[in-house]
Amino acid sequence: MSATAAIRAAALVTMTALAAACQPAAEDRPVPAGESTAAPAPYATAASAPSATASPSRVTAANTAAVCAAVDKLIIAKSREIAADSAAATRRQLTPEQINAQVKADLADLADGVRGQAARAEDPEIRALVGDAAERIDAGARSSTPVRWLGSTFVEIPQRLARECRA
Repeated sequence: MSATAAIRAAALVTMTALAAACQPAAEDRPVPAGESTAAPAPYATAASAPSATASPSRVTAANTAAVCAAVDKLIIAKSREIAADSAAATRRQLTPEQINAQVKADLADLADGVRGQAARAEDPEIRALVGDAAERIDAGARSSTPVRWLGSTFVEIPQRLARECRA
């Protein structure tokens, strides 16, 4: 597979994964007033009791939503940029080394932006989650084959954030 084909494939995989990962899950969608969020049970159970869980403060929840949304936007914007760069690299006939350098720079820039969002997070769990995502992206920037890394490892990062980075 040529470097150009590899970049196109990685860009397509990345954009597809991001589009899927950034969509809210059914349990994340707003529920109209008066409707229950629980799935209807075929029968009632007497043993069901609500569990007591501590809910985050409004400040932390609002900050978490803002941080998660900002990280989503950063990842989507940089993924679009990488895809556009890969198309431009094809037209300019860049060498694989030039393409790798470009992707590494894009990933390093993304890691810096994600790290900045981690620093904003008030919730320590969200700060750790987003910080870990930044470290993983940094690993891609240091990879000897960042294009391959995009198609294999990068696509997992937005999926994990979509699952775990919610208020």
